[in-house]
Amino acid sequence: MNDVIVTSDLTKVYGKTIAVDSVHLQVKKGEVFGFIGLNGAGKTTTIRMLLGMIAPTRGESFIMGEKVKAGNVGLWNHVGYMVETPYSYPELTVKENLEIVWKLRGLKDRSRISWIMDLLELGKYASVKAKHLSLGNGQRLGIAKALIHRPDILILDEPTNGLDPAGIVEVRELLKSLAENEGVTILVSSHNLDEVSRMASTIGIIHNGRLVRKMDTAHLEGELRKTLAVDGRQREVMKEVLLKSGYKPKVTSTLEGSYLELMEDVAVLHPDRVAERLVEAGCPPTLLKVNKENLEAYFLRMIENGEKNHA
Repeated sequence: MNDVIVTSDLTKVYGKTIAVDSVHLQVKKGEVFGFIGLNGAGKTTTIRMLLGMIAPTRGESFIMGEKVKAGNVGLWNHVGYMVETPYSYPELTVKENLEIVWKLRGLKDRSRISWIMDLLELGKYASVKAKHLSLGNGQRLGIAKALIHRPDILILDEPTNGLDPAGIVEVRELLKSLAENEGVTILVSSHNLDEVSRMASTIGIIHNGRLVRKMDTAHLEGELRKTLAVDGRQREVMKEVLLKSGYKPKVTSTLEGSYLELMEDVAVLHPDRVAERLVEAGCPPTLLKVNKENLEAYFLRMIENGEKNHA
């Protein structure tokens, strides 16, 4: 079965609040699926239902073709996870925390403990109590617990919280390597589209409990809006010339200043024609630049579109 993680009509209602609203997910073997949403969008609730931590109000989840339900305990031998706060025994050391997970998982090879500490660069903190770890190293310990049994499926909720830039890159490269080289299927949630787009092959955007957009990251570049910024010493004259030429310029203001913005594809694809028309009219541009929407703006636009479609 190619789809390793599947949810169908997954819904969770608390009183009058719909936390998750009919979410359908399919994650293929060896895929890194980025589950993106603002805080409170429904990411963690979806993950908790997927892991059988809470029961759905409606719908169902499947992992490796088996339905997630009470009693199906053997399924979790293939799954590693970290949800929200990476809980540890605060009075125990890093190594002792990992030894407990090693025992609970029924693992036989004790070298797994040193292996996972080396992998997550926790070796120098082996004798440090968990309560004395920084937020970032606490995250590393949580990921180590999720990975110690070398699972086929890894589900991580905001795994880079608290990590410094170097740590974020290390975790990103680790997850990519697990997927590409070992075929591990990974679902990773975050509120940061920019970061997740660097590691995920597929992205799903959730807002107000609804999955509002799903796409391959390979197509993300083509989804970003592009506009043509134009300015000059005779802005009002330029605006009239552009209007008469069939364009629809609008004044856009930024922290750096204001300029005329053209959103038509013909302007973005052929800025030379815009410049030629302005030069012919005696008002040559001093600014002519194609601007590309950043990922944060795209993310917010998708959320806004999702709200309009649901209204």
